[in-house]
Amino acid sequence: MEAVKLGVIGGSGVYDMQALTDIQEVKPKTPFGEPSDTIVVGTLVGQRVAFLPRHGRGHRISPTELNSRANIFALKSLGVERIVSISACGSLREDYAPRHIVIPDQLFDRTRERALSFFEGGLVVHVSLAEPFCPDLSGELYQAVKAAGATVHNGGAFVAIEGPRFSTKAESNVFRQWGMDIIGMTVVPEAQLAREAEICYATMAHVTDYDVWHETEETVTVEAVIKNLLANAELAKQAIQNLVPALHTERTCTCQHALRDAIITNRDVVPEQVKKDLRVLIGKYIQ
Repeated sequence: MEAVKLGVIGGSGVYDMQALTDIQEVKPKTPFGEPSDTIVVGTLVGQRVAFLPRHGRGHRISPTELNSRANIFALKSLGVERIVSISACGSLREDYAPRHIVIPDQLFDRTRERALSFFEGGLVVHVSLAEPFCPDLSGELYQAVKAAGATVHNGGAFVAIEGPRFSTKAESNVFRQWGMDIIGMTVVPEAQLAREAEICYATMAHVTDYDVWHETEETVTVEAVIKNLLANAELAKQAIQNLVPALHTERTCTCQHALRDAIITNRDVVPEQVKKDLRVLIGKYIQ
C-alpha cells in the first residue's frame, strides 16, 4: 500500500467528506494490541490520509481505556509522518469561548493510569518533550483552521486529566491559577507517543464549554459537548482539506530525529524480541 503521510485522530464523522476518494479500510497489527478501530485511508487533495476514530465507532472506549500505543504504532506502520488530533476541550479562560478552536503549544499531564511509553522490557528511551506539539505542524494547522473561517487561538497550555468524569470546581479553579488555558482527556499519552515514534503531532482543540469554573455559564455536560462538536464538524473537515496542500514539503523540524540522542540503553543488551517488536520505531538506530 502507498505510504500515508498524514494521520487524523478524532471523531468518526470527520472522514465523512465528499472530497475523500479511493477509500480503503485497514487495521494493522501492533505489538500493543489492536487500535481503537479500523483505519480509513483515502486520497484527499492528492495525498493519502489516514483517519482513526479515537474512541471507536459509536464512542465505545473511555479515555483511560484507549490503547494509544496501538493507535500511534498502527499509524506509524502505515508511513504516517504527521498526526492531527481533533479533540474536545473545556476552556479555562474567558476569551476562549465555546465553538472557538485552540491550537495548543504546551501540555500539562494530570493523568494517572495510562501507558506513557513504547519503550520497556529492556529498552530505556528519554525523549525531549519541552515542546510537546510540533511547532511547524501547529503553525500550518493554525493557518488551515483560520482559512476555514473559525475563531482560532494560536497557543495555549492544555491540561490533560484522567477522566472519565469532569472536573470539580476546586480542580477547575486550581488549573486556572496554574495558568492552564484548556482542559481535556485525550492528548496524553498521544503527544509523547507520537514524539517517541518521531511523528509530528498537533492538536485542533474544539472548545465545547467553560468547564465548571464559570459563574454565569452552565457547567459542562455531555449534551453541550456533543452539540458544540457537531456544530464545528464541517469546519474541522474544511480545515483538514486546507492543511493537506501545505504538507507536500519535507519536514524540517526536530520531531523526525527525536530518538537520535534519546536511547540510553547499550545497543548490545537490548533484547532481540524488543528489537523485533519495535523495528518500526527504532530500526534506523538499532539493528
